[in-house]
Amino acid sequence: MKLKRAASSFGVVQHTVAYANRHAFSYVPQAVREQRKDRKLLNQLENKGVIKPVEPYVCKVCGRKFYNNEKMVNHFKQIHEREHQKRVNQIESARGKRRVNLVGKYAMKMQKYRNASRDVLTPKTGYGLADELKRAGFWVGTVSNKPQAADVALKEHMVDVMDKKKAECVVLVSDDSDFVGVVKEAKSRCLKTVVVGNLEHGALKRVADAGFSWQEVLMGKAKKEAISVVEKWSDREILERLEWRFDPEKERDAYAAVDAFYNETASGGEFDDDSVFGGGYEMGGGVVEREDSGSWWELDSDEAVS
Repeated sequence: MKLKRAASSFGVVQHTVAYANRHAFSYVPQAVREQRKDRKLLNQLENKGVIKPVEPYVCKVCGRKFYNNEKMVNHFKQIHEREHQKRVNQIESARGKRRVNLVGKYAMKMQKYRNASRDVLTPKTGYGLADELKRAGFWVGTVSNKPQAADVALKEHMVDVMDKKKAECVVLVSDDSDFVGVVKEAKSRCLKTVVVGNLEHGALKRVADAGFSWQEVLMGKAKKEAISVVEKWSDREILERLEWRFDPEKERDAYAAVDAFYNETASGGEFDDDSVFGGGYEMGGGVVEREDSGSWWELDSDEAVS
């Protein structure tokens, strides 16, 4: 959620996607494994009466209090988990208007159950990474376990977004240098690029327009600095518009016209000024031809001007 808040400082967040293989979603980090081990040991001590919690465990669905964590977990499974499954079965078996009415009727209760189950129930596989990403509003794509499958899928998704011009800024969360090519491609298409990763001087951050670490995102520092980054981008765009740029084709055409003029004059021939400067001026949607009053080098007298 903090990542989305930081990204929103660069503009309205339109698309949020995440790709990973099944191993990434089933993997449990060491810190989570140690936390589960400590919780299991604490439950054993509470069951033996060795220790008692300072504050009771409160069920976040019904508000009932327990002085034993295992009892609260059993209560949650036996009552609330069964009720939730009944609601899901009713919605899946219904059709048409009845299904819509059931979804609206059970929406608040099902959301309350999902919020409470994250703290009470242990995920059967992994540590609930995919569910957490979906809860934050990300579209989660599961790819095959082949090497670089997630990288390829994410690159293709980014290129598709660029081709359809769905975004003006891309925020990439990665430290993988394999994404350098797609970041350069985004910059070549005049898209702004932001990289979030732990490598301070990584290849991606050197290529991107801006870079932040995970710590800066969690502390809210990235969200604050994003405002100044956007201001610098706008100032740079203004300077680029004001800056003169050498266009070889335009310069070649201009010099060719001047050379033709001098060559015709030097040869003593009659120079047709319409061949270089055009035969008339465009005014009011029509063409007004110039009056051919003489050679171009003969100046009009004061009487003729008056």
